[in-house]
Amino acid sequence: MADKNQEIGGIHFPFPFTPYSIQKDFMTVLYQVLEDGKIGIFESPTGTGKSLSLICGALSWLRDFEEKKRQEEAHLLKTGTAPSNDGKDQPPCISSSCQETPDTLGPTGEPDWVTQFVQKKEERDLVDRLKKEQIRRKKREERLQQLRHNTQLKYAAKRERQEEEETERLLRLSRDILAAGTEAEPLEQLASGEEELVLSEYESDEEKGAPNGLDEDEDDLEEEHVTKIYYCSRTHSQLAQFVHEVQKSPFGKDTRLVSLGSRQNLCINQDVKNLGSVQLINDRCMELQRSRHESKSRAEDQEPKRRRQAPQAACPFYSHRHLQLLQDQVLLEVKDIEQLVALGKEAGACPYYGSRFAIPAAQVVVLPYQMLLHTATRQAAGIRLQGQVVIIDEAHNLIDTITGIHSTEVSGSQLCQAHSQLLQYMERYRKRLKAKNLMYIKQILYLLEKFVTVLGGNIKQNPNTQSLSQTGTELKTINDFLFQSQIDNINLFKVRRYCEKSMVSRKLFGFTERYGAVLAPPREQPRLTGFQHFLQSLQPGVIEAPTAPMEEGEARVPRPASPLMHIEGFLEALTTANQDGRVMLSRQGSLSQSSLKFLLLNPAVPFAQVVKECRAVVIAGGTMQPVSDFREQLLTCAGVEAERLVEFSCGHVIPPDHILPLVLCSGPSNQQLEFTYLKRELPQMMDETGRILCNLCNVVPGGVICFFPSYEYQRQVHAHWDKSGLLARLAVRKKIFQEPKRANQVEQVLTEYSRCIQCHGQAGGMVNGALLLSVVGGKMSEGINFSDDLGRCVVMVGLPYPNIKSPELQEKMAYLDHTLPRTPGQAPPGKALVENLCMKAVNQSIGRAIRHQKDFASIVLLDQRYARPPILAKLPAWIRDRVEVKATFGPAFAALRKFHHEKSGLS
Repeated sequence: MADKNQEIGGIHFPFPFTPYSIQKDFMTVLYQVLEDGKIGIFESPTGTGKSLSLICGALSWLRDFEEKKRQEEAHLLKTGTAPSNDGKDQPPCISSSCQETPDTLGPTGEPDWVTQFVQKKEERDLVDRLKKEQIRRKKREERLQQLRHNTQLKYAAKRERQEEEETERLLRLSRDILAAGTEAEPLEQLASGEEELVLSEYESDEEKGAPNGLDEDEDDLEEEHVTKIYYCSRTHSQLAQFVHEVQKSPFGKDTRLVSLGSRQNLCINQDVKNLGSVQLINDRCMELQRSRHESKSRAEDQEPKRRRQAPQAACPFYSHRHLQLLQDQVLLEVKDIEQLVALGKEAGACPYYGSRFAIPAAQVVVLPYQMLLHTATRQAAGIRLQGQVVIIDEAHNLIDTITGIHSTEVSGSQLCQAHSQLLQYMERYRKRLKAKNLMYIKQILYLLEKFVTVLGGNIKQNPNTQSLSQTGTELKTINDFLFQSQIDNINLFKVRRYCEKSMVSRKLFGFTERYGAVLAPPREQPRLTGFQHFLQSLQPGVIEAPTAPMEEGEARVPRPASPLMHIEGFLEALTTANQDGRVMLSRQGSLSQSSLKFLLLNPAVPFAQVVKECRAVVIAGGTMQPVSDFREQLLTCAGVEAERLVEFSCGHVIPPDHILPLVLCSGPSNQQLEFTYLKRELPQMMDETGRILCNLCNVVPGGVICFFPSYEYQRQVHAHWDKSGLLARLAVRKKIFQEPKRANQVEQVLTEYSRCIQCHGQAGGMVNGALLLSVVGGKMSEGINFSDDLGRCVVMVGLPYPNIKSPELQEKMAYLDHTLPRTPGQAPPGKALVENLCMKAVNQSIGRAIRHQKDFASIVLLDQRYARPPILAKLPAWIRDRVEVKATFGPAFAALRKFHHEKSGLS
């Protein structure tokens, strides 16, 4: 349909069709939140066009914001002064109130002529900056315009890259010929390429950070960051879906959008991608970049050296010219991750770096929210949040995500392996390391040894065969753990800074990559693998020096990255404030199976930086209930004042009679339904559940999805039904599918489930659709679209309360009881947390069915506890307002039969 320009409250919202009234409300509130710089929590059920509302509302605001900014810049460049009537967005220190006589004193106590001079200088500096930015913007627009009219440029770039590769090959051949004629290096010299493994001198803790890796000829890739919208979601498929919505929207042609992803998703160097592991891909990429920069210094060296092995080539897809071309093409048209990879292959340029170089000029940056919420990852990607807008979609599990990102676990095996590798590294390069490097390495070795000791192990013995006398789980405050480990005298902030700036873990990775295998004498014994070498080195009293590096042409077996990289995350976590985290000591049968785990109790700490830096933050989702978690645990604790917080929730677009939510308190044989831990495993409870499903399958057409609290309970019920014959009775009406535990099998099950439902009308006989036994919190409770006949009825078996005996959950409950105020008449914060976790899972599961305006479905909640007001209050409003509580099964079954009989003509 033709685009329709909607004017709502004086604001023009381009929209591809006439929006629903709730979409108009959504866009209006969203626009105002962005304009006023507030924090918004938006709930819009699936099927109500939430993504399109976000796109059109946010980009309409950005369009108006950019236009106002252009007008202000034009006025400033023309007059040299900022508009005096500008409010929130007026540049600092620029005003028109400096017209008093020079003899008076200003508010700062300085004479007015001094204040006026400073203001005029700041205005001149601002004008100069704006002029430079205009020149950059004009160059970018000219490049994009040229690309629009000349598609042959990318083919020219490809030919140029091939010519560069040929030139580089000839130069390398010449250098090798020259090197062959030189005399061998003295024995005490390091092998070729080994110099890069030795740590540089660490001068001080306050030294500046390492260079960012850009060449001088790449400086012009960096531009001023324009005001932009960072759109985050949970998975790459959700991000791709959002990008496709942007492409189809009225903004699809003119928006500069960049999709970010990991190297694993974006790498086009097949040799690197074949490594498989995310960490290995990251490390190999960094090694190739380092090789590239070091190759320049080697090329300038007039005295070529004899090489024991061929130098490692730089990545052929990383060059300034090709990245510049890719950056421009990324900004030219809206592309998702797959299209970006295809474009990178065509242009012969790295999509990972090309997309990052396009960030400053982009208007919309699309990325997984793990990338935005973790500070180090965010900084590494070149994301700057100051004054920007962040939209976090699918944010129902935002708190859990933040907690998970900042919680880390290290095993006893990793600790021992890191200690062995680092000790061998120190022994190899002891004479070449400066005093401060040796001091910090010894501190890290000491920390690793103490971590193993606190678990009850010995650093010098094999962790796999080392059994522990004490087993069980123990929770400690950070300070108590530091004292118990006897490391409270070490400044972990300095150690963390050293690890970051010296890049010791990457040096160690290169070292283990080079010397990870022991070369046995010819024909005497087989070569040991890196892991076998590690095990051998752990024997008491055995510290074996590394042997010679592999010769050219020998196969390298990819091995896991240095565990020290993982341990650095744990060291960083230990610098968290004592009250905001806990350390869990998990002692199992052997040291290798035991672990140290850091638990973040206060997710508001890392989120506070996002809230503080951003102009506005929008937290959106189809089901955000209960909202109290976001308000209390995240935003209030992050310092968000009540007046800055805006909540928006809308109903569904389906007619009221298209949904039938029922709370069922008893089954066909009058068995009371209460699936507590004590009662749910009783045979009569499992039998009653089966009888209810048999009755439902007789009246519900198409697909029925039944959610169980856990995989274990689902298997237990399935086995009981099989033994009692209920499974056979169910199979007469519906073909039965079970949700697999392995993620790689989910697609196959869903395909067969869909095919069965689509073909049931053609097959004849008694079978009418399919029954899918699923798990709350499993693969099919989020992100799966059971629209129309795929999900005509959703059944919830019991309330999926989390394991109350979990040490992590108990600690979190105690933390909330201690830190959050208790509201009179309400449950304690800890108990409310348990209920909220349960109901968030329920809301996500029952939201799988209704997916668009003409869809219809019934929702059956099997447990009398759903009838309690505190539980009902946590259901989404559009479901809660229509819930019917049925004390007995007869009236419930009659209502279901009538509902599906009336609606069957709509399908």
